[in-house]
Amino acid sequence: MSKMIFVNLPVSHLTAAVSFYQALGFVQNPQFSDDTAACMVWSDSIFVMLLTHAKWQTFTQRPVPANSSSEVMLALNCEDKAAVDHLCAAASSAGGTADVNPIQDLGFMYGRSVLDLDGHIWEFFWMDPAATQG
Repeated sequence: MSKMIFVNLPVSHLTAAVSFYQALGFVQNPQFSDDTAACMVWSDSIFVMLLTHAKWQTFTQRPVPANSSSEVMLALNCEDKAAVDHLCAAASSAGGTADVNPIQDLGFMYGRSVLDLDGHIWEFFWMDPAATQG
């Protein structure tokens, strides 16, 4: 069995969050979605579960973090720099905030970060495959 990751995120407005992630290229899996949660698919191994605050609280008693704080930054690799720029533009057009952190252009790696509608930080990055070979 291949390894997969399911990122669970609390969201204020499920429908708006689904639209935001669809604008970035995520596809909703209706089999694991209802009026309290939406399964958004990035790849065969990466899934984001968008959970209403009420649904979130069925998994943990810890409070939903304030929109102005950050507990984690989630990073997804892209096929090239243009894809990074495209995702940041799509996030901005869908109501997110691009470049909440400085753009990183290290030559062999390029990254930009965005906030989704609920203040979750996503970083989209490209890394030259030659840089990862020893």
